[in-house]
Amino acid sequence: MTSIRPRPATITDIARRAGVSTATVSYVLNDAPGARIPEATRERVRSVADELGYVPHASARSLRTGTSDLVLHVQMDVVQGPLASRFLHDLSHGLRELGYTLLQYGAERSRGVKAARAWAAMRPSAVVAGDDRLTPAGVELLRKADIHVFAVGTPPERAKELGVSTLTMDHHGLGARAGEHLVGRGCRDIAVVVPREDTLRQMGERRLEGVRSAVERTGPGASVRRYEMDWTPESAAELVGTWVAEGLPDGVFGYNDEFSGLLLGALLDADVRVPEQVGLVGADDVMLCRMLRPRLTSVRLESEEPGATARRIVEAVRERAAVHLSPWRPVLVERET
Repeated sequence: MTSIRPRPATITDIARRAGVSTATVSYVLNDAPGARIPEATRERVRSVADELGYVPHASARSLRTGTSDLVLHVQMDVVQGPLASRFLHDLSHGLRELGYTLLQYGAERSRGVKAARAWAAMRPSAVVAGDDRLTPAGVELLRKADIHVFAVGTPPERAKELGVSTLTMDHHGLGARAGEHLVGRGCRDIAVVVPREDTLRQMGERRLEGVRSAVERTGPGASVRRYEMDWTPESAAELVGTWVAEGLPDGVFGYNDEFSGLLLGALLDADVRVPEQVGLVGADDVMLCRMLRPRLTSVRLESEEPGATARRIVEAVRERAAVHLSPWRPVLVERET
């Protein structure tokens, strides 16, 4: 026997049950200013709405008001780390305080106009998307739909060319802080790991640039070697084998804590003493750093107060102004490696 799905309650249902007009229901549920409605009527309307399980239709509200309270975050096509998860959680709360909702959009590989059409169909006020998903034609489509674009990981020159706002993590500063620490520990032959995976490689290259700039600035005579690695124990073991054959670096920046943890295990398996022979620095300062032995030194990215980032995003949307946000600051957490 086929079951009949219940129909969602409407303001007409509420009005009929409460014995008032649909206009009165709308005024009450939207808390419209200036509406002279007795408190007893307001309470009756709200009570009936709760009883019927009424939920406002976001798309209909957007069409009626001409504005949207949605900020669409397009997830990167990689496993999301704890830093990103924590930031998005806090940002969601900050936006909610300002009357906006952060909506997570599942990872898809489409880009450009095709992706922009899918995002625009949800009528958000803003889209937060990685640079690899944006093209000039796609950005133009979103602009015509009055949707503000925050590009993640977009260089300043390209952001200016596209006419978009940016929300970027300071990968260069993170690498520079790791490089300064290794030079300060006396390292003069520094190996930097860059992930082979396409999306992560872009971030790895910027962290490598940061290490190089710090070494050039603070470590006269020191050198930097670049190596690629997959996120597997086998790849870490292969890389350490290369170092043993070519000559061990005295300092390593392992891109992040997970890659560094793999390298630490491979170094110890090869009877290389850490930090006596090789100093090792990770990034993100996840729980793994305190679980490893020796405990992993890491560069943590501390974010500004989440409400401040949310306010700056909302101001940019409302004022239709391009802004460039980098709400993180690299801080070294020194441990045993």
